Parts: sequence; structure tokens; C-alpha cells
Amino acid sequence: MANLNEIKEARLEKIKLLKEFGMNPYSFDVKRDKTLKEVSYDFDSLIDKGSFFAVGRVMVVRGQGAILFVELNDGTGSIQAVFKKDVLGQEKTKLFEDTIDMGDFIEIHCEPFITQRGAKSLLVHDWKIISKSLAPLPEKWSGLADVEETYRKRYLDILTDKEVFERFKKRSEIVKYIRTFFDNLGFLEIETPILQKEAGGAMAKTFNTHHNDYDMDMVMRISLELEHKMLMVSGFNRIYEIGKNFRNEGSDPTHIQEFTMMEWYAAYMSLKDNMDLTEELIRGLAKNVMGKEVFKVLDKDGEEKEVDFSKEWPRVNFADLLKENAGLDMFSATLDEVQKKAKEFGMDEKEIGKTSKANLLDFIYKKSSRNKIINPTFVMNYPTDLKPLAAQNGDGTANVCQLIIAGAEITNQYQELVDPIEQRNLLENQAKAKEAGDDEAMSINEEFLTAMEHGMPPMTGFGMGIDRIVAILTEQRNLRDVIFFPILRPKND
Repeated sequence: MANLNEIKEARLEKIKLLKEFGMNPYSFDVKRDKTLKEVSYDFDSLIDKGSFFAVGRVMVVRGQGAILFVELNDGTGSIQAVFKKDVLGQEKTKLFEDTIDMGDFIEIHCEPFITQRGAKSLLVHDWKIISKSLAPLPEKWSGLADVEETYRKRYLDILTDKEVFERFKKRSEIVKYIRTFFDNLGFLEIETPILQKEAGGAMAKTFNTHHNDYDMDMVMRISLELEHKMLMVSGFNRIYEIGKNFRNEGSDPTHIQEFTMMEWYAAYMSLKDNMDLTEELIRGLAKNVMGKEVFKVLDKDGEEKEVDFSKEWPRVNFADLLKENAGLDMFSATLDEVQKKAKEFGMDEKEIGKTSKANLLDFIYKKSSRNKIINPTFVMNYPTDLKPLAAQNGDGTANVCQLIIAGAEITNQYQELVDPIEQRNLLENQAKAKEAGDDEAMSINEEFLTAMEHGMPPMTGFGMGIDRIVAILTEQRNLRDVIFFPILRPKND
């Protein structure tokens, strides 16, 4: 079998042949009267109506000599093109056989006809090359065998696997549905900066960079939240954004450092309204975009589960789950009792000593309770220190919820804190935790606090990972399977 260099050399020779014949192997003068999707859809009405121009990529070539059967794909659809020597002529037929490979793009002058076996096809009267490939495509029926290669060469994965092609189309449809949903509710789509002077809006490690012209250190954003809430001061009642966030943390099938978030904020709405709207949105995605309400997903342990969007979406308290599944009362338990419980659930002793009580409770909840939640469920009232930007309930919990599906956090939803005095106190506590060694604790953001002091309306807010909801709706376990070009380690030579 020829190696890649030998294949390239052979194809370079074919380019010479094409040029000698007078064909430009990379032509921009292309004629296309109809897409292949249009041809397939209108095929019967096109019979006996004359010839037209079409284009496509050569995916399969069968036959030789007097007749060739070529599968063409133009990105909208596929169809069989038939090259007959007695129609096309010996010279053009031989040129096709000698120079065209799978992966090449061609223009054809053709007319529709039905083969003796009843296949809808295009009879080719003439053809020309419009783009010559130098590297071969993967075998059509096996595609890319190496999973990592499907991420590194996503363009080939999409080209050779129809299911992958359709999955990424669904991702686009999901995002479009979300935009339309909020546009119809009177939300204004906005854009906020990715480069920031300091991170805020979440607890996460940052990617750090430097602004050369201003000679100042900057970070890539970890959340959209602070700028959104600052804009709510300006008089906008409802805003949303779909954009990239970056968190310099670990990787696994459910976490990736560059991801797409959707956040929205609405004045004069409550957290209950927020949950109702969330349920309407995600049920609509399932029913209207995916066409079903029951999905098969893998849970955190790799077991296949059915998620049913049609059933009731329960609303449960964080503290109740801890008491039920871990035997721990978060309101009365001492730090020592919480540390012992964290050890029972597998936290390393070295980590226990430098982890706050709230984060210990969160670890215990994730290990004891979250993985058990399969159908959509809102978990409410998390510990205060985990949610310092949310309105507080006064009992050590914040007025927040998360939507959990198949053991994964899908949304973060707040009754937003709009009291600048209380907000400063909470952020000062976060700053102390950061000084004590908590890399994910928040810093004090004076610009944000100044905006709050000018007056923020009562409001609720929402954040959702687009990649995660797409993964669930397309029944994928790994987020990398719904991201065009996921971050990967460098490939070893």
C-alpha cells in the first residue's frame, strides 16, 4: 500500500495531466444551477426538462471503461452521476479515470435519468475539475478508526460519518432555537469582553495573558455574569449572550477548558419564574428540535440511563439531599463532622484540611446525591459560600438552583443579589479565602460593586453550558463529540 508521500506525488502528477489538458485544477469559475438536494427533491419534475450544471465531491467511483458510476456529495445531499463513454467521449472519460480521485471536487453538465435498475441518477455530458485533493480520504465505510483522530481531523470525521454530520447540524439548530426563544420573549442579545482585567462571576482558575500595548496583565473570562448584571443597571430589562468561557482546570468527558455558555438576566422576575422558563425552554428543545422526549445517556459511572423530559421536574433542597443520601445535617454539623464525612466519601486528607466547609458539603453532595439524579431535577438552596453573587436566604443558604440531568449540572440559576453592601461583605470573605490559598475563590471587583451602588433592579439570572445540553440531546457521553475542534494534547511524533 502506498504511503502518504507516494499518494501525494501521484496526485501531483495528475495535476500536471489536468493542466496539460487545459483544466485549472483549482478553478474559481464554477457553474451550479441546482444543489444536489434540490435535484433529489425535484427529480421527477426535472426529467425531460433539459440539462443543467451541478457540482460535488467525488465520494465513490465504481466501474471502468465504457461506464463509470460516481457518487457525488455537495454538502446538501448526494446523488449518483453516470459517466458513459458513448455520451462523454473517449478522451474525457479516460481523463476522468486517469486523474480523478475520491475527495476531488468536480463540475458536471448533466441531465436526470433513471438507470435500468431504477436508480435516480445524473447522466454526465461534460465535466471539469474544480478542486484537486492531494491527501486521501479515510475509507468510506470505516471512517477514522482512531477516536482521537476524529477530534484532530473533525472535517474528515464529519465528511465520512453521516451521523456526525447530522449531529453538528442539530447543534446549530439547538442554538438557533435558543436564540429565537429569547428573542420572542423580548430579550436583547448582547456581547461582552472575553479579555478582562480580573475574573469574576464564578469560582474557577483562569487562563492568564498580557496586554502588550497597555502593559497590563489580563485574564480570559470564566463567566459572563458580572458584565451582564452591570448592564442591567443601564435600563435594559432582559438580556442574553451566547459566548465562550475559559477555565484552566482539569479535563474529563464532562469538562473542557474552552466551552460555550448561554446566560440571561431578567428584571422583575423571580427564581420560580426562572425555573418555569428553563423547563419550557429545554422541553421545547427536546420536543421541537430533537422530535422526542426520552433520551439514552450514560451516567457518571458509564451506565446507560433513560432520561424522560415528559415527566414532572421535581424541585428539591440541597440540604434534604445531604440528609437523605449522606446522613448529614448541613445546618447543625460541625466542621469536624463534615470533614469526617468528606473522608468517608473519598476526599484525600491533604485536601480536606485546606477545603472550606461549603466546598466540603458540595463534594459530599456530588458524591452522595448528584449522580443519583437522572430525570431533570432542580436542586435548590446551596450553601452561601458557594454562591456569593446570589441573594441569600438568611439561613446559610443562597436563593439559587441548578438543573441536574443524568448526574450533570446543566444550568446555574439565581435570584440575583442586588444589595451592594451585602455583596461587598460576601466578596471580602471570598478574597480572604483566596489569600488563604483557595485558587478558585473570587476577587473583589470594584467596577462591579460601583455599578451595584448606582442601583440594580430585582432580577433573576441563568447560565447554561451549550455543549452539555447538546451532548444530552444528541445522546453523547463526551463533550468533545459535540465540539467541532476540542482542545487536545500535542500529538507525539
